[in-house]
Amino acid sequence: MITTGIGYDVHRFAEHRPLVLGGIEIPHDRGLDGHSDADVLSHAIADAILGAAGERDIGHFFPNSDESIRGISSLEILRRVRETLTAKNFELVNIDATLIAEEPKIAPHLAGMKAALSSALALAPDRIGIKATTNEGMGFLGRGEGIAAMAVASVERP
Repeated sequence: MITTGIGYDVHRFAEHRPLVLGGIEIPHDRGLDGHSDADVLSHAIADAILGAAGERDIGHFFPNSDESIRGISSLEILRRVRETLTAKNFELVNIDATLIAEEPKIAPHLAGMKAALSSALALAPDRIGIKATTNEGMGFLGRGEGIAAMAVASVERP
């Protein structure tokens, strides 16, 4: 049986932090605020995978009240989520995700993001789709206050 999950995450911009998206650092004047590295793309993907596996959300497994994981790499979060699938004998089939941001430009970084995500998830790069769009200047995303991401994941269960 194939099951599908959906994930969404959003973080506001913050000064003096690196911008990490899809597991790679992207040159920008601001990063994202969060307990971990605040990688919205990886967080949305993690929630999608957990949902497809019938699990609780990322906040349950990686609560922002847990100081032992402050600053954790979101690639490590994805590795641990992948271990959850492995323990259940589930197989990740594919990921499709969209970043929503007015800036920075995402296209130059897509190959690097796919490679990093592929490695963390043990999933072939051609099974990972990443797209980017803007919010056409509307709302908090359109005003450049942060970045959001949506993702879907499909999981095959025995």
